[in-house]
Amino acid sequence: MEQCFDLPEIIPVFPLPGALLLPRARLPLHLFEPRYLAMLDDALKTRERLIGMIQPNRVPGREGGTGLHRIGCVGRVTQFSETEDGRYMITLTGLSRFRLLEEVEGFTPYRRARVCWQSFGRDMGPVESDPGFDRAGFMNLLSRYFSARALETDWESLGQAEDELLVNSLSMMLGFEPEEKQALLEAPSLGTRRETLVTLLEYALRGGNNEDIVQ
Repeated sequence: MEQCFDLPEIIPVFPLPGALLLPRARLPLHLFEPRYLAMLDDALKTRERLIGMIQPNRVPGREGGTGLHRIGCVGRVTQFSETEDGRYMITLTGLSRFRLLEEVEGFTPYRRARVCWQSFGRDMGPVESDPGFDRAGFMNLLSRYFSARALETDWESLGQAEDELLVNSLSMMLGFEPEEKQALLEAPSLGTRRETLVTLLEYALRGGNNEDIVQ
C-alpha cells in the first residue's frame, strides 16, 4: 500500500465493541451519533483522513467512561456518503495497527489518543502470505462451521481469494466475541492470525459461545 504521509502521534479513536479493522482490509461503518459525525467532519478536513478503531475493554478506565484495549488499527476514510437524514455511510481502509499510550484530553466530543506505531512495521508493507497454510483443511473446517450455523457464502470467491484476504476477511466478518476479535487483531503475523482463527472455529464447533451470524 503506497503511503504519502507520516502517521501522526495523536489520532481520533472510535471505540466499538466487536468491530475489527485490519491492515489493507476495508470496514464499512454507519455513523449517526453527533460526536462521531463531528469526528468524521474533523477527519475529512485533514490530509490523512484517519480514524482509529479500538475496542473497549471490560475494565473501567476513567470516571464516566470505559477503558480501551491497548492495541487498535487506524484506517483512512476512502469512501463516504450522506443520507437524507444526516447520517453517514463510510468505509475505512486499514493502514496500520497502533499501541495506545494515553488518552488526550481536549475540547472534542470524541475521544483522542496518543499512539505508538512501532512493532507494526509489516502493516505498511506488501500483502502477507502464509506458507504454512493448509487451505484444503481450512476450507473443510470453514464448510463445517458454515453448515452448522446455516450460513451461506460465495465459496468460489473464497476459494480464489489470496491468503491474507481470506483470513482477514473472515476474521472481520464472522461473529466472534469482542475479546476473540481482539486476539485476531493482536496476532503478530498472518500465520498466527490464521492459527487463532482455526482455534476459534474449532471451539465454536465444539459448542463455544460465538454468535451464530455473519455480521
